[in-house]
Amino acid sequence: MTGLDRNSVRRTVLLAGAALIAALLPLDSTGAAAVDDPPPVPVDRFEGEVPFASQPAEGIFTWGGDSDDPPRLALTARSDAPEGGKVLTGDYDISGYGGFTHDFAAGQPAHDWSAHKGIRFWWDGRDTAKKISFEIKDGGADGEASELWTTSFTDDFTGWKQIEIPFGDFVYRTDYQPVGGIDHVLGLTQMWGYALTLPVGVHGQFAMDDVELYGKADQSLRASVTTDAAVYPVREGGTAAVKVSVATIGSAPIDEPVTVAYESAGGTAGPGRDYTPVKGEITFPAGTTSGTSRTVTVRTLRDKSAEAAETIPLKLTVTGAKAPAETPQVVIDAHGLPYLDPKLPVRKRVADLLSRMSLEEKTGQMTQAERGAVGTGGDIASEDLGSLLSGGGSTPTPNTPAAWARMIDGFQLRAQATRFQIPLIYGVDAVHGHNNLTGATIMPHNIGIGATRDPGLAERTGAVTASEVRATGIPWDFAPCLCVSRDERWGRSYESFGEDPALVKSMETVVQGLQGARSGKDLKDDDKVLATAKHFVGDGGTGYGTSTTGSYVLDRGVTKVTRQQLEAVHLAPFETAVDRGIGSVMPSYSSLDIVGDGRGPVKMHARADMINGVLKGRMGFDGFVISDWNAIDELPGDYAAHVRTSVNAGVDMMMVPYSYKDFRTTLMDEVRAGRVTEGRIDDAVSRILTQKFRLGLFEKPYADTSGASRIGSAAHRAVARQAAAESQVLLKNAGGVLPLRKSQKVYVAGSNADDLGNQTGGWTVTWQGSSGAVTKGTTILQGMRNAGGDVTYSKDASAPTAGYDVGVVVVGETPYAEGVGDVGNGNDLELTAADKAAVDKVCAAMKCAVLIVSGRPQLIGDRLGSIDALVASWLPGTEGDGVADVLYGKRAFTGQLPVTWPKSESQLPINVGDASYDPQFPYGWGLTTLTKVSGGGAATLRELGRAASAAERHGDGAAGRAAVTKARLLVQRKIGPAVTAANAGPFADADHLLLTGHYGEAVAKLAQAYRAG
Repeated sequence: MTGLDRNSVRRTVLLAGAALIAALLPLDSTGAAAVDDPPPVPVDRFEGEVPFASQPAEGIFTWGGDSDDPPRLALTARSDAPEGGKVLTGDYDISGYGGFTHDFAAGQPAHDWSAHKGIRFWWDGRDTAKKISFEIKDGGADGEASELWTTSFTDDFTGWKQIEIPFGDFVYRTDYQPVGGIDHVLGLTQMWGYALTLPVGVHGQFAMDDVELYGKADQSLRASVTTDAAVYPVREGGTAAVKVSVATIGSAPIDEPVTVAYESAGGTAGPGRDYTPVKGEITFPAGTTSGTSRTVTVRTLRDKSAEAAETIPLKLTVTGAKAPAETPQVVIDAHGLPYLDPKLPVRKRVADLLSRMSLEEKTGQMTQAERGAVGTGGDIASEDLGSLLSGGGSTPTPNTPAAWARMIDGFQLRAQATRFQIPLIYGVDAVHGHNNLTGATIMPHNIGIGATRDPGLAERTGAVTASEVRATGIPWDFAPCLCVSRDERWGRSYESFGEDPALVKSMETVVQGLQGARSGKDLKDDDKVLATAKHFVGDGGTGYGTSTTGSYVLDRGVTKVTRQQLEAVHLAPFETAVDRGIGSVMPSYSSLDIVGDGRGPVKMHARADMINGVLKGRMGFDGFVISDWNAIDELPGDYAAHVRTSVNAGVDMMMVPYSYKDFRTTLMDEVRAGRVTEGRIDDAVSRILTQKFRLGLFEKPYADTSGASRIGSAAHRAVARQAAAESQVLLKNAGGVLPLRKSQKVYVAGSNADDLGNQTGGWTVTWQGSSGAVTKGTTILQGMRNAGGDVTYSKDASAPTAGYDVGVVVVGETPYAEGVGDVGNGNDLELTAADKAAVDKVCAAMKCAVLIVSGRPQLIGDRLGSIDALVASWLPGTEGDGVADVLYGKRAFTGQLPVTWPKSESQLPINVGDASYDPQFPYGWGLTTLTKVSGGGAATLRELGRAASAAERHGDGAAGRAAVTKARLLVQRKIGPAVTAANAGPFADADHLLLTGHYGEAVAKLAQAYRAG
């Protein structure tokens, strides 16, 4: 007898024994009921019939968060195999996430599982007490373009055990969907396979066998009763209509009757006093079509008293189908209370509402959860939550403007079930446009905006962002970043406008673009959002190697400065933001070490001296302070200390995405114990409520989508196109290679010429961003074609290079965000080998222009001599047409370096004002095209100096800036590519002086650079 035969006999004996036991059970038992079940249908036997492969072929494949995370799989012969002779085995050691999938072949019809009760398999338990996620794939084009439905089982046993999972246990994944969803219904008629996600943080092994479908689909698993909402707000005296529907998986008619008994019971409203009680029964007969609805009406009664909101739960008892996940509630709106009167001053409304709130309600307002953590939102009312956010890449399904609005309206509806119906304030990181939304207008990252030196344009980019964000129902943006980036090795350096605080301050016009008037009077408008100045304070000054987080190097590190450096460099932009009326401020993850204060490095979320003392005290900031993502977890001590320390330091709202219940409970405990005062709580809540009233959320909590048609519109993309054009910095232009002429034959190469994801960078649709066609937009290559250029493209420059007039090689970085992008954390400032090869081949064959698409300077010095024209393109966003505009001379190159471009990594950090300053290109450098440079030399500079000084005396900023610009271009023409330490220092200093309004001194510095040659 073969091993296969022995195992078959063994399994037969096991099943026969199970059948004998079942026969001894009472007739109404599960065993007896299973007599009519169809035979199991195999999905996976692991005998080798399914290969290790992936789409479009059928196969089993692994995946993970990084190269170490995918498990190692094998088909292993086991004498104890529950079925056949082999089982699927694997070992894993996962730090991020990892698992494996069985996808059915995309070229074949999908599978129909709707006749069965569920899916089961054998698992060789190791008693790890770890949960293992199990997913099934429903609908869509194939296994990788389907909806994911998930559940889990716990490995709390030893040896083989058959895991049975009814299909009714699966829930739709809200934290991730690969393609944006199909219909949100587990149809079971078009199934594409399954996947397992293995536990993180343990080195483990597993064995699995015999995946199969089992049982007969019963109606309570196929049919469900739903209501059209969970909450039904109604004005006092009005009538609520609760729609009750029956639906089936696969949309087939129901086989058996479904009854729904309903009764108004419980809640805070009084029957007979506040509403007329209702009680009855609805029957959906056999054969009823899926989606059929009936309506239950609840009539409320009017009295003459002012009241908080009152609830009327409608209890539903369902027979023959799955009942709704929660009891729907009719809510009689709060009415007659002063805080609801929009004619009253905001401060009076805040004082009235605050006086009525309990500690539970106040601490809820100080709590912010992630949308993925609250599911459909039941905790919003039960936890009195004040805020939700979408982290990077946390989006609704599908990722459309309408879906965002529906999602946020659904969450706001939940808040209406609270006593005072305080609306949520929903926040997103829209750091270069509404970057979480597919199809939104994506601007250049801040480093590119800084390169434009155009405050008016910065304001317009903010206005476009605000318009698109608010049109999806979101009133709050975690932007702008006001960091002063002092080391381009930092993975967030592209989030900075530049290395000079004067440049950062000049770009803070973006605050008005986002918020409108300094007074906050425009915040209620449908195209404005509350802005956030981040990260307070010093996040751009962290020392290399000081990070306190994992493999990060600079991000979340320590900024060690003198008090004078802190004030002049890092605090100055926040003072400007406060003067501009910024509505919220976010502290930094980083630590601040002020030389001489004796405290050493202290996490910013714990620095009461800076948040309470400087920001709220000296600067007079009257908005509220929101923590960064789980930032309090990085403070010393236990969790109570984290909460107590951060709140007492002045943090008003805590971003605690998945630990919101623990935070709120702990904060209440700290208040009751006297370690956090009620006055501190009242101050925090007053600040939060003030902004909610200013935003008009009490009057209009739901999305105003009237501006949705402007999302990604031609007008908005025109602003982004201009920003992309103005952000281009021409560093070298030997022989006038640029601008190109349409008559020229152009050879285009390089990794970033035709890659929208690389062009938009991190924080685009997902947190880290990714290469490829991640959203709607125009690549640089397509922009060149749109401009009418005669263009041939070869990404790796493998195509023949003969016969071309000029080459354009677009190279640079791939996307990253935050500390993941730190140099030393798997990143450097060098071009890739492929990019270097493309540059070398093209530039050896013809005149060439090299564009560097990156979030920071790249080390190019060893190739600079062979490159005719060099452009710092930064991360220009979705509008590659803007880059083409300057390449083909539709617009002039006008951008200037917002950071110093180094010769080597050994020079870093290098910044304007350094005593030792010998860069490849100095801060402020930027050649121009289409502009006549002033003639003459020293005499012309003297004349420009007199004009600049006169403009300064008369307060004529336009004339002063014009004189300095003419002088800068004249000096750049003389210096050419011969930048030296002698001329670079005064040249960079001149741009700082220009930004601070010292026009005469700026020209004097430029004259010094001119003399140095």
